[in-house]
Amino acid sequence: MDCILKFAMILMLLVLSNAAFIKHNISHCEKIAKTWASRSVEQVREDRHTLRDLLFFLHVPRTGGRTYFHCFLKQLYSNSQECPRSYDKLRFDPSKQKCRLLVTHDDYSMMSKLPKERTSVVTILRNPVDRVLSTYEFSIEVASRFLVHPNLTSATKMAGRLRSKSHGVSTLDIWPWKYLVPWMRQDLFARRDARKHGGSNDIKSDNPYDMEEIVKPLHEYINDPIVRDIVHNGATFQVAGLTNNSYFEESHEVRHCVEKYKILGKYVLEVAKRRLDDMLYVGLTEDHKESATMFANVVGAQVISQALESNSTFELPADIKPG
Repeated sequence: MDCILKFAMILMLLVLSNAAFIKHNISHCEKIAKTWASRSVEQVREDRHTLRDLLFFLHVPRTGGRTYFHCFLKQLYSNSQECPRSYDKLRFDPSKQKCRLLVTHDDYSMMSKLPKERTSVVTILRNPVDRVLSTYEFSIEVASRFLVHPNLTSATKMAGRLRSKSHGVSTLDIWPWKYLVPWMRQDLFARRDARKHGGSNDIKSDNPYDMEEIVKPLHEYINDPIVRDIVHNGATFQVAGLTNNSYFEESHEVRHCVEKYKILGKYVLEVAKRRLDDMLYVGLTEDHKESATMFANVVGAQVISQALESNSTFELPADIKPG
């Protein structure tokens, strides 16, 4: 009986100490998140809808940003005004180079490298479910291009050689694809090898999101730690400046705490919302026509107006009339 009593007391002490440890951890993480949030939230500028010298297009993946870039921004800014392509990393010194347009998948922490008082930010958001589905499909699309190779080793070596010879930026260099594509590529080759060894190419399902013989099913994809870290709240972390590609020193610790204790996500969400409020323009993929019209009126009109006022060599497209 004494042994049972002692065991029960030890067990109770372990439970209490573990509860105290968890409470301490939550308190510690909440302090980290609150401190970061208080430092990050700034007063929303009254002139936020006025275009500044540098336009930073914070391109959230799979939101239709390429359309805005090619159909709008490339028409509004000349090649000489466009900052060196920085989709993988910052490739110029903002203090020296006087470019006018920066487009990147980098997160909001990029602002720490830019002249903040002279920079306007624009972005486009999308329904999270649709964005996750699109990310899944694009990851497979890019990764499957490597299946022309006989094996994963060959595909990896060839990709490395092509990237070393290329002067441009590869998809494999860009966040989040530099994490998602190699991971999906490895999975595709593993499943292809399994089919070969099994001697069968039979596909049991006709659901394109659940063909486990060929590709990682959607339900496995969305529950994988890599996807939980990068994709699930990717847009929020990107706007907050807390992706795993962040320039903020404290980003890893804050993100770790928020992922461990979901309730702390409210601090990140609040910072992201305030930053959206301070942007020159925020579009919605689902309201494409309305958003595109607003972009033309808010951003495009100001770019044209400023170009004309500065007596630059800016040439209006034939179908656009000033004023």
